[in-house]
This record gives sequence, C-alpha cells and structure tokens, in this order.
Amino acid sequence: MDKQAQTSRRDKLPFDIGTAFDRIDAAIRPWPKAALFQLAEEGYGSTFEQLVACIISIRTYDEVTLPVSRKLFERARTPADMIALSERDLDALISPSTFHERKAGQILAIAHRVLDEFGGELPGERDVLMSFAGVGPKCANLVLGIACGAPFISVDIHVHRVTSRWGYVQAATPEKTLAVLEAKLPPQYWIEINRLLVPFGKHICTGKLPHCSTCPVLDMCQQVGVTSHR
Repeated sequence: MDKQAQTSRRDKLPFDIGTAFDRIDAAIRPWPKAALFQLAEEGYGSTFEQLVACIISIRTYDEVTLPVSRKLFERARTPADMIALSERDLDALISPSTFHERKAGQILAIAHRVLDEFGGELPGERDVLMSFAGVGPKCANLVLGIACGAPFISVDIHVHRVTSRWGYVQAATPEKTLAVLEAKLPPQYWIEINRLLVPFGKHICTGKLPHCSTCPVLDMCQQVGVTSHR
C-alpha cells in the first residue's frame, strides 16, 4: 500500500456502525436488493417460501435465484403444492441453479416433513430449520430474520469480508465472524446487516479492487487487507 494510503489509515475516524449503515443504505439504493429480501417484498415472505428460495440460492447468483424462485412459486408456494410436483418436474423448474438435482430432493423432503410433522405450516424455529438436510446456520438465520423478524445474524462471504475490511471484526472465517458479531453488533442491526452488506459487497466493497474512491464509509474504514483499489 502506498504512503498516502498508510497515512489515511492512521487518520481514520472511529467506526460508528449506525452512521455506516445509514450511509450504506443510501449508497446501495441504485443496486438490486439481495434475493431473499426482494422476494419477501414481492410477497414471497412465508417461512417455507423463504427457506425454499434460500436453498435455491446456495452457490447460485442472485441474478439466477430470483427468476428461478419466481418461476417455481408460480407453480407451488406451499408444502402441499410442492409435493404435487414430481421430483423430475421440480428439478426442471429450478435447473438453472447450481446442484439443482440435489436441491429438488431436499425441497421435496422438507415439504413432506412440514406436512407430516407440522400440519403444513413450517414453524419459525431455528432448531427445526437446522434439522433439514442442506440447511445450515447462514440459511436458517437469514430465513428467520426475513420471514419472522427473529433476531439472528446471517453471515455470508460479503458480510464476512466487509466487516473484516473495516476492522470491525477480526475473524478468520464467516462462522467466527458470526460469533464476534453476535457479541458486538447492536441487536437492531442483526437482520439489516445482511440486507445492506450483500449489495454493498457486490457493487462497492468488492472482493477485488474495491471501489474505495466512492465508498461512503471510507473515512472510517481501516481497509484491512486492501493493497489496491479503485
């Protein structure tokens, strides 16, 4: 990093998370919303719909997740609707997503369990969501936050990278970042952090050559690990 950047790092303001989130909220308005938040705004906000969309989103770009989820929900929005589809038909509907064959089986298995064990209504309970094959903490937390307003933090690669780059978190993995954020981040931001930092991480604080020159929180960011930027 050049001397000017090193000097500017020493002159950074203390990191204020509330101010940062306000600025980022304004900065990301021109960009598409994160897929599950967008689907919720369109009316696909039930716990079951959000869980299905989250499974579709795994290792899949939002630009694919959104149209695939919409296409599926045109045919099936409830567990009863879903099991009326054959696994072959379901697989065809979600085929643009990564690992679609596996996901089709997982979604049908979830739909059957929701009908058999919960009377067709998926409860907003973390232990229940985590008991389904293919559902990890990131997915469960995101679904509960969006569908139920439950206080959980979902840490994906964007949340991990951005908070580490700020110097707000010092953790080697997303899982460790989650633990740090649960101890440090004010609860009112637990759901918001994913909504804000996914588009922010995609379009401004990118993995390679972040757009530091247009970053709304540059005056507070420690730029940890940033060796070159735009």
